[in-house]
Amino acid sequence: MKVAQVQPNEYASYYANYVNQVSDEYSLTEELEISVHRLVKFVQNIPLDKFDYRYAEGKWTIKDIILHLIDAERIFAYRALRFARNDKTALASFDENMYVEEAHANQRSIQDLLSELLVVRQATLALFKSFNEEQLLRIGTASNNPMSVRALGFVIIGHQNHHQRVFEERYL
Repeated sequence: MKVAQVQPNEYASYYANYVNQVSDEYSLTEELEISVHRLVKFVQNIPLDKFDYRYAEGKWTIKDIILHLIDAERIFAYRALRFARNDKTALASFDENMYVEEAHANQRSIQDLLSELLVVRQATLALFKSFNEEQLLRIGTASNNPMSVRALGFVIIGHQNHHQRVFEERYL
């Protein structure tokens, strides 16, 4: 399954930016696997003095963003699990700013954060590999919007790609 197959009615319009940042070259599971290694390699080449840098007052550091990616991926994967299992319960949104504030990413090493990112992605990858076609097409409600299981997978990838571009444009 590739990103071009995902229809706009499978996700909230504010996720379009993320979905549009995913290449149609690979399948969902292939891109879940490839993209995390691309990000880790990219981050490992960032100078050490940049990890705690903020390009403006109140903006997140690179460490904050990496932990934000981890938290968001966990939440998106949880939503995908609920929807794939045909759970019709509407799921609430989350306040990413509060999560970053409470996570204390800057007290951790970059290697610790990257290790956690890889572990979380392995769990996400195993989860998405376990879904059949019917489950991938299921739609649930999150943040008062419809969301398909497959769209959640592509949002995870596109969200990561978005933040990698932010690193390139504003942090380096």
